[in-house]
Amino acid sequence: MQFATRLNFLQANVFADMDRAKAKAKAAGCDVIDLSLGSSDLPAEAHVLAAIAKSLSDPSTHGYLLFHGTQAFRQAAASWYTHKFGVAIDPETEVLPLIGSQEGTAHLPLAVLNPGDFALLLDPGYPSHAGGVYLASGQIYPMPLRAENGFLPIFEEIPESVLAQSKMMVLSYPHNPTTAIAPLSFFKSAVSFCQKYNLVLVHDFPYADLYFGQAPVPSILQADPEKSVSIEFFTLSKSYNMGGFRVGYAIGNADLIRALRQVKAAVDFNQYKGILNGAIAALTGSQTGVKTVVETFRRRRDVFVGALDRVGWQVPTPQAALYVWAKLPDRWANHSIQFSTKLVEATGVAVSPGAGFGKHGEGYVRFALVHDPEILEKAVDRIAQFL
Repeated sequence: MQFATRLNFLQANVFADMDRAKAKAKAAGCDVIDLSLGSSDLPAEAHVLAAIAKSLSDPSTHGYLLFHGTQAFRQAAASWYTHKFGVAIDPETEVLPLIGSQEGTAHLPLAVLNPGDFALLLDPGYPSHAGGVYLASGQIYPMPLRAENGFLPIFEEIPESVLAQSKMMVLSYPHNPTTAIAPLSFFKSAVSFCQKYNLVLVHDFPYADLYFGQAPVPSILQADPEKSVSIEFFTLSKSYNMGGFRVGYAIGNADLIRALRQVKAAVDFNQYKGILNGAIAALTGSQTGVKTVVETFRRRRDVFVGALDRVGWQVPTPQAALYVWAKLPDRWANHSIQFSTKLVEATGVAVSPGAGFGKHGEGYVRFALVHDPEILEKAVDRIAQFL
């Protein structure tokens, strides 16, 4: 049996390797503390669950849900965006519900790229961004992210020969895995760059609320309010603890929304309407739960960074997201996969190796702060023994 050659690019998966290492540790009787996945351990809000529960007994929610049946959700999403970022949104033409934002980042390349076209991706970056390009038979040009540049790409480093074959650029700030924040001035330069080279500008924005400073993090649409080249993806997984509900949306350029909708129509319908009713409750209801989420991860960040510091592993204090991006001690400098597999085997503490996020992630590991402070301190104690 022969399979498509595009699958060759999808076979190497560091996170699948880590999953096997975790399973091996559990089978050996080890108490695993999993800091490798950015899946919030916090519960969805009661008013969100109530809206979903009420929907279950309504037979009108039990059938297929087509685009026009999502109007109330699209209106809620557009209103939320306008209130938060001051950008006017047309819910009919500029919003598309998604089964999680990852659906959007994976399917959009099918609408934008022809075989052989380049996509400009962050390195390190979220793995599904590359997966979508490979599924579209595109090529990837990695834009290196370096600490000395604040983990922002340098557009001037991209060769003209690559730009001549490029169709899209994918950004994501606050950034996973580095936790870097991009200022609005950077986004404005990105918009200008993409306008100059006729590139689609994609911004994956799951951490829109998870910042710890006073100034809000910007949306790409604030830099491109006319939505000339931009599309942004938001998920309710982080802000509203709804990862398992798989609900998000695309928002931005109407032509891009229409093209993505065409791809989506060939692949799936929408999720259960009751879930969208819960999402509407999340977006339109009290936002105190979001503030609680932020404060919870701020407290965990401070405990974890402080604990690492006490055992001699100094790391920068993240200003956003729910991760700590840590440069490995010298003896492990270029062996993030080996460090991560041996750590979980020896201690039960599972982390994400930086190499899994791209070539320029090597030399780092990512800790996800998805446990209570006492568990995080316990994890650091085990790490200290291992080191």
